[in-house]
Amino acid sequence: MKNINKLIWILLAGFLLIQLFRPENINDGKPTQDLVNVPKEVNTILRNSCFDCHSSEANLRWYDKITPANFLVTSHIKEGREALDFSKWNSWPKLQQNSTIYYAINKVLSGEMPIPSYAAIHSSAKLNERQIEILKNYALSLASRKISDSSQISSAEKQYNSWINGELKHPTVKPSPNGMQYIPDYRNWKAISTTDRFDNGTMRIIFGNDIAVKAIQEKNTNPWPDGTSFAKTAWKQRVNNDGSIATGEFVQVELMVKDAKKYEKTKGWAWGRWKGNDLKPYGETPDFDKECIECHKPMENRDYVFTSPLYLISQLKKIQK
Repeated sequence: MKNINKLIWILLAGFLLIQLFRPENINDGKPTQDLVNVPKEVNTILRNSCFDCHSSEANLRWYDKITPANFLVTSHIKEGREALDFSKWNSWPKLQQNSTIYYAINKVLSGEMPIPSYAAIHSSAKLNERQIEILKNYALSLASRKISDSSQISSAEKQYNSWINGELKHPTVKPSPNGMQYIPDYRNWKAISTTDRFDNGTMRIIFGNDIAVKAIQEKNTNPWPDGTSFAKTAWKQRVNNDGSIATGEFVQVELMVKDAKKYEKTKGWAWGRWKGNDLKPYGETPDFDKECIECHKPMENRDYVFTSPLYLISQLKKIQK
């Protein structure tokens, strides 16, 4: 019995001693205003579920302040603010607000947010099905989808068929300002995913080269192997009479090529974007790709890649077996 009491006192003394070690104070006490251009119900959901880690207003509970839990919570908040800070919302242009909502809701739908380890202790961060549906409906309302007229449909089909048949190749496309060369044969790569950008009325088709496809098949995607190349084509959405969505006018193509050593200064990737049918390189200066890196920064733990590959046919066959 003596030994048990002694052990309890030692553990208690150790617990009190570690309370002397505290993380930096991240709660600067600045209340975050409601988000402008956002319905009250959506504001309430985001405030309750997201603001603790994604705004300047951290509502720390008593158990969040106990060492060592406070180090973990502080880390969550610092990383959360770095990825997305709703405190800056009212200073953003409307398009950035829309894209932020798109990004945030996709994180929720994919199950990445709220972080399970955080939500397990902070029940208010959890979203129920009704709340998720409210967020989805709000996001869908940001870009109205009007049925395309017959001339738009005809023009889009003609352009898309030309793209499929390789008739839109441009042998004299200029390189990106950072020196990255355009890759004209990306359209022969395999489509590995698609995204519906309801925030700006576009749809994306993501292609991967053979190295990317092999990495997906072998589940070797974090980090992606050197030589991996992605092409993300963006098309304006065409809304058919039955409400289905198809590719409309071509907007741009973005390229990412992996070489951890060669592109060490740009997070292991070369970045490039070519806009419109004339494939005009995007960017004014060689360091324009800082913009690309900043956009992909939230995906740092996934080798800066947003794309979650769809199952390839070969993988589906394995699953069926």
